[in-house]
Amino acid sequence: MIKVGIVGGTGYTGVELLRLLAAHPQVALQVITSRADAGIPVSQMFPSLRGFVDLPFIHPDEAHLEQCDLVFFATPNGIAMQQARALLDAGVRVIDLAADFRLQDIAAWEKWYGMSHACPDLVAEAVYGLPEVNRAQIRLARLVANPGCYPTAVQLGFIPLLEAGVIEPNNLIADAKSGVSGAGRKAEIATLFSEAADNFKAYGVAGHRHLPEIKQGLACVSGNPVGLTFVPHLTPMIRGIHATLYGRLAREVDLQALFEQRYANEPFVDVMAAGSHPETRSVRGANRCRIAVHRPQDGDTVVVLSVIDNLVKGAAGQAVQNMNIMFGLPESSALDNVPLLP
Repeated sequence: MIKVGIVGGTGYTGVELLRLLAAHPQVALQVITSRADAGIPVSQMFPSLRGFVDLPFIHPDEAHLEQCDLVFFATPNGIAMQQARALLDAGVRVIDLAADFRLQDIAAWEKWYGMSHACPDLVAEAVYGLPEVNRAQIRLARLVANPGCYPTAVQLGFIPLLEAGVIEPNNLIADAKSGVSGAGRKAEIATLFSEAADNFKAYGVAGHRHLPEIKQGLACVSGNPVGLTFVPHLTPMIRGIHATLYGRLAREVDLQALFEQRYANEPFVDVMAAGSHPETRSVRGANRCRIAVHRPQDGDTVVVLSVIDNLVKGAAGQAVQNMNIMFGLPESSALDNVPLLP
């Protein structure tokens, strides 16, 4: 059994981790930390976990995380980098669901996240946890930087096109929409029900923290820097991301065959039939990305539609997928559930 600890178990990604790990046949949950809610039973805060998780939240100072085999950080940015080194030195493997280790350019990270990095030397060691690209490196990793939600949906949609060199890399467009859970479990006016419901808006047009992460990943698969316009939107739903991606074709190719071949052996990427329009509700609660590729009017623009559940394939589910790879388990362990509908 893998002895697992979770730092920051009171947020949406934390409770999603608990939901998935509680059903994992090879996981023994050891400790779930919270400073503000130490002593409160997990099932009292999250009644959905009654009968599945019987642990209380524990203050981090009393957690003895060094006794775990793996620790997930489901915390705000800036927390994991303060604690990762001690855990790694103790032989504990780490998966960070925040952004502390995603960007290889430290100066860019400090610019976008507004703080100094506490352990820049570990950034070079961290493996970016997108299994569809870095599976072999993830298998051997001590420290995994779990991708962001928008970056997961956008990269999976663009990767086949850039790897094959069939679109121009300097003028990519990602028009993405997210449910309000992507903002986290906190009180903010913009995500209050009466503010977010019956409403639709763009935000972060001048620049969003996920932009450099997406560009870094796409440049790696392309072999060259990419030009990307990324515009996120807030939609009046709880879960889900829908990314509509645009690229200009550089040469003729069978787009459907290209995507089907690229993801033929990927258990959590579903390339839908030609002409399909994937819906966010078709992946609700599941660690799956559904993709459809279009070429409107047989023109020179390719349009890719990519949908994920931002809390699962965009966060906790992908983290569990990475854990399975790291420990040599079947990749679908605890992740082969059917999406929820309606």
